[in-house]
Amino acid sequence: MSKREANDNQPTDAGPDRGEPAAPPTKRLGRETVELPKRFYATVATTPIERGFGVVLDGRPIKTPAKSQVIVPTLALAEALAADWQAQGERINPATMPLTRIVNTTLDAVMPNIEAVREDLVAFAGSDALCYRALEPDALAQRQARTWDPILDWAEATLGARFATQRGIVHVEQSEETLAAIAQAVAVYSAWDVAPIHVITTLTGSVVLALAVAHAAISPDDAWAVAHIDEDWQIATWGQDEEAQARRAGRYCEMRAASLMLETLR
Repeated sequence: MSKREANDNQPTDAGPDRGEPAAPPTKRLGRETVELPKRFYATVATTPIERGFGVVLDGRPIKTPAKSQVIVPTLALAEALAADWQAQGERINPATMPLTRIVNTTLDAVMPNIEAVREDLVAFAGSDALCYRALEPDALAQRQARTWDPILDWAEATLGARFATQRGIVHVEQSEETLAAIAQAVAVYSAWDVAPIHVITTLTGSVVLALAVAHAAISPDDAWAVAHIDEDWQIATWGQDEEAQARRAGRYCEMRAASLMLETLR
């Protein structure tokens, strides 16, 4: 959220004293520093709204960057969204509000383009990460097979999608029947489900894992571990630097937020 967007949610009779000195920058983006907007509200609450539930800050409804009022389908999701806003301190840091970002994306980008997002999920199925096994070492390939094959078996039994696998990174063609099965699997979901499923897919590289999480066939934490077998193997062998750890921690927060959104919709 930019400072301008935050002020759009702000009551007209509220705000910082213009006589106050500017606060120091609190967030670094590349080589630039950006001043995070001050928290402009005291209270956060959920409220019933026609067609769903909303979140209000000092009694005023929150809006997306595109100025749409945020209306979510379940009280549980509204409460989780309110927790994002309540957890903010003196300043509002969008980096700590992954659920808010996914909800905003759902309303502003996924709903108007739901078919395109579904098609993108099917495209992921054409190169799902679980289908590509390491050439070497053989022990890693065996670990991948032990962990990933049962999930692919689940996809075949539950979704009717039978995936081909191979060792190496050369593209393996998936059958039209498999892609059609994934298309059918994602077609039943609304934009509210498709958005977090897409987030999990991009984070893990696997639409199969994302659908397994959506079906509660695997826990989000187990799915995260499954998706990082290769990376964890490399870390165990070569170690990991602090920047890589920070990036992974950020992606994990996105994963948890997307999974929480799915849970609150059930």
